[in-house]
Amino acid sequence: MATTYKTPGVYIKEISKFPPSVAQVETAIPAFIGYTEKATKDNVLLLNVPTRITSLLEYEQYFGTADKEDTIVVTITDTYDTSGNLSRDIVAAEPSAKSKFSMYYSLQMYFANGGGPCYIISVGDYSGVTPAKADLGATGGLLYLAKEDEPTLIVFPDASGISTVANFYGLYEDALTQCNKLQDRFTIIDTYNQASTFADTLRTNISLGTSYLKYGAVYYPWLKTTLPYIYDESDVSITHTEATPPSGTVNYDGDKLDDTDIVANTELYNLIKTELNKLTVTLPPSGAVAGIYARVDSNRGVWKAPANVGVMQIIGPDKKVTNSEQDGLNVHTTGKSINVIRTFAGRGTLVWGARTLAGNDNEWRYIPVRRFFNMVEESVKKATAQFVFEPNDANTWVKVRAMIENFLILQWRAGALAGAKPEEAFYVRVGLGQTMTAQDILNGYMHVEIGMAAVRPAEFIILKFSHKLQES
Repeated sequence: MATTYKTPGVYIKEISKFPPSVAQVETAIPAFIGYTEKATKDNVLLLNVPTRITSLLEYEQYFGTADKEDTIVVTITDTYDTSGNLSRDIVAAEPSAKSKFSMYYSLQMYFANGGGPCYIISVGDYSGVTPAKADLGATGGLLYLAKEDEPTLIVFPDASGISTVANFYGLYEDALTQCNKLQDRFTIIDTYNQASTFADTLRTNISLGTSYLKYGAVYYPWLKTTLPYIYDESDVSITHTEATPPSGTVNYDGDKLDDTDIVANTELYNLIKTELNKLTVTLPPSGAVAGIYARVDSNRGVWKAPANVGVMQIIGPDKKVTNSEQDGLNVHTTGKSINVIRTFAGRGTLVWGARTLAGNDNEWRYIPVRRFFNMVEESVKKATAQFVFEPNDANTWVKVRAMIENFLILQWRAGALAGAKPEEAFYVRVGLGQTMTAQDILNGYMHVEIGMAAVRPAEFIILKFSHKLQES
């Protein structure tokens, strides 16, 4: 628009020559959907309210801690010799009825493995409920998550407490359906149990097509963590047996850990506490894996496979998987791949798989490819929103193309795209006769076509050896 000048003088006009830029969205912001001890912030109820936190301390402030175990029994066996010398054996047994709620422990594993900001959706407290698909799924916490834009990963720490296989995997089908609809998030899937038929059960009960399966990945087995159970001392029962005790000895049978006579015996109290600390929680791996996604994304990039990396805060996998056993899990005729966590001598416990549930699909076989496309699609979508209602002409097309190309060049330089030159790694097309017809322009459509050669993980490294004949 021409400017009319009325007063003599010098006038300055700044002319923009640089295209707008694309800001990369966050790639590892998980949403944990489950049950919590409480759900309040500044006296405001947080039930079914997606709440962003950045630390375990913040979680404890708003949502409390774990559901305390109340069925732990400590057995003390005292034997005396003829001289009255004591031989004492103390054994703390696993809870006979373990809590079905794992949210707090999963958050511990998430932060221990490199996790950062995340969302918590509390669907209820521990008061006598059993985890249910209705609370967690498409009509519960997952429904409220759909309204949030920032989360990029979906985790269900309490899903293992769901009573039926159909409801358990139905919950993950709900999550995959949401991922397919919104196209900006990815689901980390646990197995219902670790029975010998777990793989067949999973493949039978998740019956969605490839367009849904590419948005999720399964991990097995569960993990023996170093996290001790949380309990109240008043709930720890003591069973005390004595063989020929001298007169005057104290019998603690039927006591609780917080009883006065045990607390007063400092040595015995400390020995019992030491044994209790040896009892550690076994968890589905999704919480730890979410932390690994965040760690790898931060250290390398979303295009790097979250595999061949160590799992922190664990003793080891709850089940050992051999090469031959993993063959049928990693590659299967159904295409539904299961990523295994394994322990290797001298290397520790590693995530040893990087396939989505669409494990036989050439386009979406690998987790980093799917998540990288999620990131680019969402980043470009947000950046191009500023051009809505701009003139649909060559000036706008040039700006859009330059903006996207600059962003993809940065991804190529970081190693996310394959190709010796940028033009071999990606292309961006927009314009009349290229991506649009005259009718498209009349209808208000601006089509932008983007192609990317995403790098893929070297899943199988084949070394070939042969004998060389002697030549001298």
